[in-house]
Amino acid sequence: MAVFEVVIALLLGGAALAALARRWGAPYPALVALAGAALALIPGVPTLVLDPELALALFVAPVLVDAAFDASPRDMRANWKAITSLALGAVVLTIAVVAIVARLLVPDLPWAAAIALGALVAPPDAAAATAVLRQLRPPQRLLVILEGESMFNDASALIVYRLAVGATVTGILSGWSVLPTLLVVTVGSVLLGAIISPLTLLINERIKDVSTAVIFQFCTTFGVWILAERLHLSGIITSVVFAMLASRRAPAILPARIRIPAWAVWEVAVFVLNILAFILVGFQLKSISERVTGVTRERYVVVAAAVCVATILARIVWVTGAATISRWRSARSRDGKARRDTVDLTGRAAAVMGWCGMRGTVTLAAALALPTGGGDGAPFPYRDLILVTAFGVVLGTLVLQGLTLRPLMLRLHLEEDDSVDREVRLARVETLRSAVEAAGSCPGAETAELVRHRYQLELRRAEEEVAGVSARSEGTASPATGEPSTDGAMDDADADAAVVRAATDAQRKRLLALRSDGTIGDAAFQRVQEELDWAELDWAQLLRAGAATDGSA
Repeated sequence: MAVFEVVIALLLGGAALAALARRWGAPYPALVALAGAALALIPGVPTLVLDPELALALFVAPVLVDAAFDASPRDMRANWKAITSLALGAVVLTIAVVAIVARLLVPDLPWAAAIALGALVAPPDAAAATAVLRQLRPPQRLLVILEGESMFNDASALIVYRLAVGATVTGILSGWSVLPTLLVVTVGSVLLGAIISPLTLLINERIKDVSTAVIFQFCTTFGVWILAERLHLSGIITSVVFAMLASRRAPAILPARIRIPAWAVWEVAVFVLNILAFILVGFQLKSISERVTGVTRERYVVVAAAVCVATILARIVWVTGAATISRWRSARSRDGKARRDTVDLTGRAAAVMGWCGMRGTVTLAAALALPTGGGDGAPFPYRDLILVTAFGVVLGTLVLQGLTLRPLMLRLHLEEDDSVDREVRLARVETLRSAVEAAGSCPGAETAELVRHRYQLELRRAEEEVAGVSARSEGTASPATGEPSTDGAMDDADADAAVVRAATDAQRKRLLALRSDGTIGDAAFQRVQEELDWAELDWAQLLRAGAATDGSA
């Protein structure tokens, strides 16, 4: 009961800290990390140890699926060099630097365990950075690179982590056996994700109840991870492939009345899991602080601080070096003409990218997943030290980098990128044109004329917005609340619904086509899709009210 009370209190505290962080323009994980650290210092706080096998599935699977579902393949293809550079190069450099620093400070630490520590702290958490950056409206390319990097560096770092943990526990690591195993695991994971994705969508399509649909989505998320692990494949790669493929077809399958609450539930669930990760680490730090005292405690603090500095510097060195080389290559070409390398980042953009290295939930989950040595298993060497160091890196990067990212952005004056807004405006015009055409092609009912008139008003305002002309005009009724005469509206509710459905379906088909041919990216697609979802629900409410009025008459 004591653990439950503490968790409830801290969840409420986490919500309050998140509200405070939004007001300050800071990433909420930074304040939650401080709360987690304070938890270890509060007398009487109970201890709680999570099953290591549960940690990654519980905390990483939903975060990965959520990020992969929102990813934009078009934008990632356009920036694949920058994303690959960070997801592979920066991760490898961080692992190597951290492992060396850890070994210098703790000579008895096995190399495999040192590499596991490096893999723990290697992947940055883009959510903390983008929470700040989105408020400042930086170039969209920075957000795309950060989000793409965050998704793929989780995969690369956690694969190394799994290998290093296995080598530490078994004492065996053969390069000749690792490479074929990695190839089989990678290919198998991709195939598994590609097979499961359409199967789950077939089931989703048949679920009409909102609660059942949302529960099925979460069960599928964890089920995909568990199945991959049972087959000795990578839950990370399988989850990413599964979510990215599902995101292509889901908009055409899930209705608006399910998608809107599902988005809200996913947002809350990821938020709660982030807070729970810090709470669980706080519980474990409490037990560690009771076991470790004196010189050993000071040693832990020194190691955590040194590894935190090494982690920050490794990313800055890699990003700065890669951006400098990329700009140099962009200025040269065989025919003497300048060319642009897709990795090319300006000095100011590279500074922001290098400073966006906050660590978060993935690092904490991987640290919690280290074997505890329960049962017949041997304890993982220096597990307490590694856990304290991992949390120290998370706390240090979130506080130092997270709370200074906003001032850095304001000082560098990066120009706002209007690319997503332009795509949103274009998508609105194209989808509204499709709605007008679809409503006009319906039988000559007055309801069809009413629907067509509403969409014409919205289309005219969208076109004026694109052209830079004010959409306001005196005497024009609001498209949502205007009052065209409804005296002649059709009595047949089914015919009314058919007109609205035809217009809505035409909008969605046009929006999907715009994304499929690369005219718009997923950021613009999701914004317009949400607008269409709410508009569809508004129409459904109006039609129900009209049917009720006709019935009472």
